Amino acid sequence: EVQLVESGGGLVQAGGSLRLSCAASGFTFDDYVISWFRQVPGKEREGLSCINRGDGSTYSADSVKDRFTISDDRAKGTVYLQINSLKPEDTAVYYCAADPFVYCSGPLVRENFGSWGQGTQVTVSS
Repeated sequence: EVQLVESGGGLVQAGGSLRLSCAASGFTFDDYVISWFRQVPGKEREGLSCINRGDGSTYSADSVKDRFTISDDRAKGTVYLQINSLKPEDTAVYYCAADPFVYCSGPLVRENFGSWGQGTQVTVSS
């Protein structure tokens, strides 16, 4: 059974940094995509970044690529999202998602990902 567990969220002041973690287990494939999305109540889930665990290539949305960095620690089975220069508008629930049948190379589509974590809340105070 595929499991994704996010952690690392919390309350942080504007300008600060956070590193979110997504611990992944249960995949039978070595090559799959892990992505990060976020959602604010009443709005669509927004795709942020993704990484191909097979070749390590990544993609980040233009809106966040200057401040968000996705990385992978294969030994720990964990993918990270480093968020710098946090802004109040970054306040959201952050989700990681995974799928073995997509390739990370462009804008993320929620419906393409079959496995999701429970989310971690990030709150940025001004």
